[in-house]
Amino acid sequence: MKQIIQSVKGARDFYPEDKAYHNWLYDKTRSISTRFGYEEWDGPFLEKLELYAAKSGEELVKEQAFVFPDRSGELITLRPELTLSLARMVAQRQGQLFMPLRWWSWGPFWRYEKPQKGRSREFFQWNIDLIGVSSPEADAELIAIVAEFLKSVDLAAEEVVIWVNDRKFMEEKMKALGVGADLKAEVVKLIDRRGKMTPEAWDANGLELGLDAKQMKGLKALLADPDGWRESENLTRVFAALDALGVREYVAFDPQIVRGLDYYTGTVFECFDAGKKFRAILGGGHYDNLVADVGGDPLPGVGFAMGDMVITVVLEALGKLPKFEGTQADVLVTLFDPANAAVSFGLAARMRKQGLRVAVYPEFDKLGKQFKYADRLGARFVTVIGPDEAAKGQATLKDLAAGTQLTIPLGAVIDQVLHQLVDEKPS
Repeated sequence: MKQIIQSVKGARDFYPEDKAYHNWLYDKTRSISTRFGYEEWDGPFLEKLELYAAKSGEELVKEQAFVFPDRSGELITLRPELTLSLARMVAQRQGQLFMPLRWWSWGPFWRYEKPQKGRSREFFQWNIDLIGVSSPEADAELIAIVAEFLKSVDLAAEEVVIWVNDRKFMEEKMKALGVGADLKAEVVKLIDRRGKMTPEAWDANGLELGLDAKQMKGLKALLADPDGWRESENLTRVFAALDALGVREYVAFDPQIVRGLDYYTGTVFECFDAGKKFRAILGGGHYDNLVADVGGDPLPGVGFAMGDMVITVVLEALGKLPKFEGTQADVLVTLFDPANAAVSFGLAARMRKQGLRVAVYPEFDKLGKQFKYADRLGARFVTVIGPDEAAKGQATLKDLAAGTQLTIPLGAVIDQVLHQLVDEKPS
């Protein structure tokens, strides 16, 4: 038996039904982004590795990036994320751009990871950022965008939670515990790993880093306080804005949310299903130094990214995946015989000019087979122009949904189809 060549590990095939869902998800992100006044943009799929080396974290650069040398020997990577491309592009035209920027994007990304449910090596991602302003209210806007997206895909506040924290607030608390500047970054990563380790392993890891027993006890108390946000002026304003925006029910405080990437400096947030059965649906936060780190002038921003895979897993688990009928055409034009083919092609062309989706059967075959094909297409109407119809300047129009047919002048076919479709369109 001939062996079929398999796709690349971690890459995905999008059959039409998969692509229909993917387009639906893209349309949802586009709708929410534009409703908040954001412009669509994109960056290149290839970037220099050095762009990520300083700020994205060692794990992403050394273990997850697809890296290869170009012909000059320079290390290039398939983009594993987009925030640093955004920072680079803003820095390049910083003096020409009107601030604050509201930009969003949707496109493919690549990370060398172990493929599993909700994760692959190739994925699509929604990115959205507000750049050039540093305020809790700006941070709240991005969190509100998340909540409005969740509403748009029929996820209720009881089913998903946006967990919020403040890196700067946490760093102040760590400083009060006596955690020195040399340990700050490592302790942030320790906090980020807490949900991925056993309590014993996490304790041991903290002691190995250089924290003493008293500091570990204080850190645990900090992470266990659900009302700690009230001590943060930044978070107090964030939550007040979310109240005003009408999405507060989707949001909760979690001191364990710190985000693993090195460039976040303020508000951070992640969204999970309510039971945290799956990986994070999305994550993001406030950053102050990215544009300066790639050579521009200091410029703050806030944003988040959502991959297309975990949200799909969550929607599927909750029974919220949309169903697609797969209708490819409004009308199938049959081909009866070569003598009348030109009339059929002409009718199809005129219908398309009127905005109808029209498929012509691609060969002369039995009408029964052509009608079955129309049914598989999801076509509502089928036209037949045989010798009898052609001789009288007519066409037979069959309504597959109603099970009726009528023979009418060729010039009336388009009006009849449009009349039926418009009358039955929901108001």
